[in-house]
Amino acid sequence: MTTQSDTTGQIHRRAFLKTAAAVVAGTALLRAQQSNPTTKSHTMEIQITRTGSKPSVKGPADWFTGTTRIDPLFDPTESARAGAAHVTFEPGARTAWHTHPLGQRLIVTSGLGWVQGEGSPVQEIRPGDVVWFPPGLRHWHGATPTTAMTHIAIQEQLNGKVVDWMEKVTDEQYRR
Repeated sequence: MTTQSDTTGQIHRRAFLKTAAAVVAGTALLRAQQSNPTTKSHTMEIQITRTGSKPSVKGPADWFTGTTRIDPLFDPTESARAGAAHVTFEPGARTAWHTHPLGQRLIVTSGLGWVQGEGSPVQEIRPGDVVWFPPGLRHWHGATPTTAMTHIAIQEQLNGKVVDWMEKVTDEQYRR
């Protein structure tokens, strides 16, 4: 005849064995993941890009009017298609007309600037403003004639492309 304490002991032994088996299985799985270089846990590492690790470049004359400086922040990767740059426009400097296949977001960090979408009026932008240009919208952005402007530009890559550059913004279009 089985007593209450024997039944309780069997239940405790079963629970212990189940727990031990789960720990052993979990440990084996963890070891397998750690030894497998294709496991996602390897790609889950924090990445820091240090200031100054990517050189500043002058904005190409084909894409900009006036003096601009581009400081790359991050490029699209296999796992994330967004890229960004910190762009400074000296007074009067501006982009050429352009579009982005997946749109573009600007975060104004200093100065005073202007933006314009084709067919719309020129609009003023200031520090703290966030601007969204929808995919395919022909637009330009830059500093005002008297004040420099800096923004962070974020855009996503589609089929290896983040921007389609077009003709330059004329002085007449700029001064509207």
